[in-house]
Amino acid sequence: MLIKFQKILDEAIIPHYAHQGDAGMDVFSAEDAVIKSGEIKSIKTGVKMEMPERFVGLVWDKSGLAFKNGIKTMAGVIDSGYRGEIGIVLANLSDQDYKIEKGQKIAQMLIQKVERMEIEETKNLNETSRGAGGFGSTGLFKK
Repeated sequence: MLIKFQKILDEAIIPHYAHQGDAGMDVFSAEDAVIKSGEIKSIKTGVKMEMPERFVGLVWDKSGLAFKNGIKTMAGVIDSGYRGEIGIVLANLSDQDYKIEKGQKIAQMLIQKVERMEIEETKNLNETSRGAGGFGSTGLFKK
């Protein structure tokens, strides 16, 4: 499969895989920015992309940024029909402001195949052993 990237800023870095066998390709900032403690901000990448239908780009955290600096990705679905600039929404969960530099790795993107399902409204759903058990319904430890 082929994914095409287009630079819309000369200094932008095309997302790419750092190592053979990596699941996610690194995504880079095309701007300098500060994300204040508790703030959510969209960071420009300076690139657009084109991927085949029935595929999606899923944006995930860089584990080092998340663990060491409290920087969390949000809004991480890039549909195959989207042709605008890729923006990476980052939240700063730490108590310190965080500086992003142009050219810095800010996220990773996994490309996955998706199935498009038919949708049907119904009056009843099949019963399951879980039923309506929600958050915490299975407990925290193996029984």
